[in-house]
Amino acid sequence: MQSILFILVPAIPLGLGVWFLFTRRFRAAEVMAGLVLSFAAMIALAVTGDGMQTLFTVAPGVTFVFRSDGAGRLFALLFSGVFMAAGFYALTYFKHEINPARFFAFYFFSLFALESLCMAGSLLTMYLCFETLTLCSFPMVLYDRSREAVAAGIKYLLYSIAGAMMGLFGVIYLTLHTTSSTFVAGGSLEAELLGNPPALLLIALFVCIIGFGTKAGLFPMHGWLPTAHPIAPTPASAVLSGVIVNAGVLCIFRVIYFAAGTEALRGTWVQTALLSLSLLTVLIGSAQALRQKHIKRRLAYSTVSQISYILFGLFLLESTAAEGALLHTVFHSVMKTSLFLCAGALIMYGGTADVDEMRGIGKKMPVTMWSFAIAGVGLVGIPPMSGFLSKWVLAQGAVQSGMPVFYWLGPVVLLVSALLTAGYIAPVVLGAFFPGEQEISTRAKRAPVGMLAPLGVLAALSLLFGLYSVPLRNAIDTVLNTLF
Repeated sequence: MQSILFILVPAIPLGLGVWFLFTRRFRAAEVMAGLVLSFAAMIALAVTGDGMQTLFTVAPGVTFVFRSDGAGRLFALLFSGVFMAAGFYALTYFKHEINPARFFAFYFFSLFALESLCMAGSLLTMYLCFETLTLCSFPMVLYDRSREAVAAGIKYLLYSIAGAMMGLFGVIYLTLHTTSSTFVAGGSLEAELLGNPPALLLIALFVCIIGFGTKAGLFPMHGWLPTAHPIAPTPASAVLSGVIVNAGVLCIFRVIYFAAGTEALRGTWVQTALLSLSLLTVLIGSAQALRQKHIKRRLAYSTVSQISYILFGLFLLESTAAEGALLHTVFHSVMKTSLFLCAGALIMYGGTADVDEMRGIGKKMPVTMWSFAIAGVGLVGIPPMSGFLSKWVLAQGAVQSGMPVFYWLGPVVLLVSALLTAGYIAPVVLGAFFPGEQEISTRAKRAPVGMLAPLGVLAALSLLFGLYSVPLRNAIDTVLNTLF
């Protein structure tokens, strides 16, 4: 059964993508069925438990392996669920477009690459799926083929390829110096490299993690995010920010915890450098978001900041911090996707992308703005929203890690970033519902139900996860118990 699912799960989105691309037409029922079936197949794979399947061998010792483990299933369920919500939204968003079939083709190709990445059982398989994701997702950025869209798409592609080449350096080194050709919980680095890690190992790990961190928006490789998001169609922006950036998080998680092992990094200059870069990125992203007037550019810089919360937790190499990182991976994905879908509705039916022109818009678009408010409050980290829980656990992990300087600097930076987050979320929400004497023009109108339902459901989930997250925490603890 499991071997069939390993083929079926990626085959569904791949087949639909090919169909939409070559027929140049689609029906809403086909898109909805494809998204639901992909999510259902991923649930079925999760239920079957751990397993591994070698699909084919390229050369001796070079195999393409799919694997189902707790970490992969967690990311896969998140990715396919968010893609389903954004895909339903896209059906209404593209209702009046000339050729939306092209968008949905690459949307399903991207889902195929993501699901394959989650099931990757080796470094080589992971790398190939990571590269495939870049090639499948960048056409969504340049969907409207304008000069700005083409420039943004090329920038995204160049950054991604540069990052992937850096990641390849580490993948090759680790493949040659690990005792297992597949992922092993806790890593499988050769024993002689652990006691006194050679300089080349540390350089390879640093370059590799920075490379995969490009997709996650880690400084200094974050430049593509604020360029691509304002230009891309809103459903593409939503999955870029809520899902595709987490592909970089997954690869970093695999490299550190399933290939090299935490002992290879603990206490080295690489760990110090990565922790420093992640906290610097948190501050840069939050500060830059404050300066942006375009709503999607503001949210893009917010993603730069919030994803580095996750990376900071992973780089601490401590179980509580890692739990907070994985919790924030789920919560940020849900909240940020909801915020981008709200932004798309505000731009399309509110008539503006400028946050200063959205005063009073809550009276015209109450569901959209209430959803934005709920998800935004969660992003700030105010209880009882889910963002508070993940940030609290991250701060706990930082203190418990005992890392010199970072055990107190981490929580301080997270607190400062939360205040900056409130600084760029609160004016939008307060201005929308309490405009004073300034009112939004009459061009604003309520968005269709097909757009409101997905963003509302995601906003509600950001609250529900904060009120009850026991099953999710248990699933994450199951993954981390094999690593620490």
